[in-house]
Amino acid sequence: MMTTLAPAALPVSRRAAVDLAAVREQWGDLLAAINHRPAAEWPPREARGFLDQLAADDRAEDDDAMPVEAVVGRLPLTIREHPAPLNLDALDAALAVERDLFGLADAVAEQVQRSIRPARGAHGRFISDQVDAADPARWHPPTHRDAGPASAASAGSRAYGLHWAAVWLEGRALGEDMGDVFEPMSARLLDEVAATARRARHTIERALGRNGRTTTLDEPCPFCRGQLAAHTRPGGEPVVTCSTGEACEAPVDLDGRRRAWRGADLVGLWVALSAKR
Repeated sequence: MMTTLAPAALPVSRRAAVDLAAVREQWGDLLAAINHRPAAEWPPREARGFLDQLAADDRAEDDDAMPVEAVVGRLPLTIREHPAPLNLDALDAALAVERDLFGLADAVAEQVQRSIRPARGAHGRFISDQVDAADPARWHPPTHRDAGPASAASAGSRAYGLHWAAVWLEGRALGEDMGDVFEPMSARLLDEVAATARRARHTIERALGRNGRTTTLDEPCPFCRGQLAAHTRPGGEPVVTCSTGEACEAPVDLDGRRRAWRGADLVGLWVALSAKR
């Protein structure tokens, strides 16, 4: 990967890349949340385990370097059917994120993507170079027969889903070397990409209840009967703490003066809670 950005732009480009990656990593959770009623328990608005597996499967399929063909399951939400969604907040958030990132990709492509080269056809007429047009690094905006989105003739690159839009935008923000297909972003455009990526990330985390809150769990600590509290932080991993403090015998490290479960340790906590039930 080769960056063509000025040194002063690198912090902005890296921040945009981190936020776009967070959008991709949580997109599977948000799509699954549309079909689940908002839950009061912790983790919030998730079906534990199922969503993590769904997101992992989604990332494994969609994080390839280049798309090859559209897959129905990745079609934009705007052209899918949504029979009686159970979580309208999640659906609204997903539609807003799609609209913002797809629109941003269209705008970035218009400003930094080279036009398709001309070529001579069989009868000597100038036509579009089909090889250049089919370059998988290109972003293709949707096409319309007439005015308005209702008359869309082709979804363009949007047919590859939100994951690909985020990957493509990340590449442009980081200045990936794709020959002469792209020009470097201007500072103003890079700021717009970073701001839109940050807003999309916050929208998803707010819809999933990951934007910073504390939830008191109904069940006591399985190791000492202390009060358990679950904490989510924007951009940070979730953590559960026990109110007993250092006297709690849970086999996890202290966070300050409290036992804390995070990452893989949370699995052990759920197992212990299930055993107590």
